[in-house]
Amino acid sequence: MTLSDSVSGGLESHIPLLHDTVDGSVDYKDRRVHRSSSGGWRSAFFIFGVEIAERFAFFGIGLNLISYLTGPLGQSTADAAANVNLWSGTASLLPLLGALIADSFLGRYRTILVASVIYISGLAFLTLSAMLPSLGFSDCKNPNGVNSCSSQLQDNLNWALGFGIPCIAMVIALVIFILGTRTYRFSMERNEQSAFVRVGRVFVIAFKNWRTTSLSIAVQAENCGTLPHQSSQQFKCLNKALVSPDGSREYGEVCSIDEVEEAKSVLGLIPIWATNLVYAIVFAQISTLFTKQGVTLDRSITGGFKIPPASLQSVMGITIVIFIPIYDQILVPVTRKFTQNPAGITMLQRIGTGMCLSVICMVTAALVETKRLHTAREHGLIDNANANATIPMSIWWLVPQYVILGICDVFTVVGLQEFFYDQVPSELRSVGMSLYLSIFGVGSFLSSFLISAIDKASGGEGKDSWFSNNLNRGHLDYFYWVLAGLSFVEFIVYLCFARSHVYKERTEHECVSICN
Repeated sequence: MTLSDSVSGGLESHIPLLHDTVDGSVDYKDRRVHRSSSGGWRSAFFIFGVEIAERFAFFGIGLNLISYLTGPLGQSTADAAANVNLWSGTASLLPLLGALIADSFLGRYRTILVASVIYISGLAFLTLSAMLPSLGFSDCKNPNGVNSCSSQLQDNLNWALGFGIPCIAMVIALVIFILGTRTYRFSMERNEQSAFVRVGRVFVIAFKNWRTTSLSIAVQAENCGTLPHQSSQQFKCLNKALVSPDGSREYGEVCSIDEVEEAKSVLGLIPIWATNLVYAIVFAQISTLFTKQGVTLDRSITGGFKIPPASLQSVMGITIVIFIPIYDQILVPVTRKFTQNPAGITMLQRIGTGMCLSVICMVTAALVETKRLHTAREHGLIDNANANATIPMSIWWLVPQYVILGICDVFTVVGLQEFFYDQVPSELRSVGMSLYLSIFGVGSFLSSFLISAIDKASGGEGKDSWFSNNLNRGHLDYFYWVLAGLSFVEFIVYLCFARSHVYKERTEHECVSICN
């Protein structure tokens, strides 16, 4: 059984026949379900609970992970940033595996249960590592021989609480999710293949038939009554999946035209996917190097309270909340007058605007870091043995780069979600959204690789690398300029692919849905 869209019942509450059974759905005991006793908001609240707790746990851990790795665990700045990016990349790519398991094996309900248990186990082990000094402080000596770790029980307890609270939240959320089992609607078992399997099968068979000539494809297509115009002229190499070398048409040996067209629609997304990877690398710096910058700045507010450096990321969230209504209520109507497009600008134009802004963001970050290093040099903090010595420069200097990235989010991230959801057949929308998520997963891996490579290249022969543990002796500004340059080059390449992209034609049903 698979968990269906529980919220669908919310739109059906106005139907007079409330006790009609829901076609294609059963309850957790395989019995037919009624609209009045299942689905709707009662089910949605249980699902919202586990999702809110999961996001709370993810961001609660992710935003502070670099501080934990460079603090209690004693890792270098470069290693910690690379490890956080690896963690973030893995978390972004695992939904691909989860979707395949849910669609082909366990179903959505059981997949959520298993994934939640694994999630809670990981949080529990992380909490345990913070509670046990023998595990958490294996390397507390910095390169200068100075003890970089604190031995007061209060510091250890704070980290344990910081990791333990998300763990407890996930446990409560899992219990709430299970309590809602009686209200969920489960889709009845079907013999349809997973969209991932169908698309993957096309690529596998086309690769097996790589020696097949265009003439052979045409002959077999004619013998089978397949009209030439039924297959698009784009990505003709995938047409080899329509035939088999021995001419057989047995199941598993060849693919249907519909399956090939599905694969072509996915392949058409790859250029846009690839040209957004540098944007994902920029995005990965939010929870790593931006946070490390904030640690060195003056974070004091009235009453002796200091702003946690990771909390600046809330500025980005606030920017998104403020700018989305501005985009929808002001920018869209204004641009609509010039473009005659109901959405104001196209999805690809929206993505490109955010990518252009990401260049400005990295230029801004580089200039602020140059200012930070200049201030540190003026006050004689370059060679200070304390790597986290406070620089007399306000942490509010970092706000502009967070604000610009928040605006980038409204353009590029939202645009990518729309694009990868809209530009595939409705049966492949799970594949499209998985591709969207994988951009940030692969981008995080690339960021990890880039940081490690630059750290080794710039820190040889006893020199401080760009990511020196003492940031005042490093050069994050150089790294930000590199990212600004890569972002600019990526933007130019993106424009070339975006100009040649052919939007998918909407079906009549899709057009009606949009108009309504």
